[in-house]
Amino acid sequence: MAEKLVDVVPPGDHHETDVIIIGAGPVGLFAVFELGLLGIKARIIDILDHPGGQCIELYPEKPILDIPAIKSITGEQLTKQLLDQIQPFEPAFHLNEMATELDRTDDGKWRIKTDMGTTISAPAVCIAAGGGSFQPKKPPIPGVERFEGQSVFYAVRQREVFRDKTILVAGGGDSALDWTLNLEPIAKKIDLIHRRPDFRAAPDSVEKMEALVSEGRINLHIAQIKELIGEDGQIDSVVAETKEGEHLNIQCDTMLAFYGLTMKLGPIAEFGLNLKENRIAVDTEKLETSVPGVFCIGDMAFYPGKLKLILSGFHEAALMAHAAFHYVFPGKKLKFQHSTSAKSLQAKIN
Repeated sequence: MAEKLVDVVPPGDHHETDVIIIGAGPVGLFAVFELGLLGIKARIIDILDHPGGQCIELYPEKPILDIPAIKSITGEQLTKQLLDQIQPFEPAFHLNEMATELDRTDDGKWRIKTDMGTTISAPAVCIAAGGGSFQPKKPPIPGVERFEGQSVFYAVRQREVFRDKTILVAGGGDSALDWTLNLEPIAKKIDLIHRRPDFRAAPDSVEKMEALVSEGRINLHIAQIKELIGEDGQIDSVVAETKEGEHLNIQCDTMLAFYGLTMKLGPIAEFGLNLKENRIAVDTEKLETSVPGVFCIGDMAFYPGKLKLILSGFHEAALMAHAAFHYVFPGKKLKFQHSTSAKSLQAKIN
């Protein structure tokens, strides 16, 4: 989805911007719009490989009924419309990256570092990470941690890393089938294993996978993984068991395990912000945290009476943008304008 909807910045370089947004869910995306109306540029970091956050991961086709003036909209539709809305402001997306460190630069700005070596500095930071970062669920396989990061992976960060590999993909959802289909042309060999014959992925992906199985281009196993065989972090084969009790030995040098995602606060918990019930405490005037210049909006923000609703996050994004203005343009007066009558605002979005 990331390739279709946004231009993704390659990882590893240093960048400057006005506001760093952590989280590319609906609230983070709308924050780009509110900031853009005020002439503020933004870069967005998200651990997923596409924008949309929980809306895309948890309910892409489930109707959302409490977006003002929209009777019903799916998570996928809402994401696409928000991306279209912010397109005039040309935000930069750093996807498939986790924000791991927050510190000050010598000139007083904030600097975010990601797990992929990217650094971004800005006068202000806005955390819009929903309930936290999506973390992969690890398979219940004894000793799996011995192979993690070397021959067992829970995400595909760079497709080329898997060229000419003998790959076992484990899982039955969209991620498992998407990467089976995407890696098949470059892999030496691909096997797909799932514990049952029913798949949770999009019907089109299931049909394409089944076609590849019929053509003999991939192997499908309906079985449960029991053991990983290998030494020094390198997997050599996987032992699996079918429902009928038959044992399989599947040769592979790489395993991609897609067992779903869970929400965790992650490294943000170490940013030095005041936490309340595993969320970030903010004021209700500016949505600012206990650290000046660092804001939090959306589900992760905590204040008395807080409602975990997308529409609440949209309101918080507007308040945050007006407060962030003074960090981005210190000493400059902010003139409040309505988009219905301000020609300068209309020119920015047309």
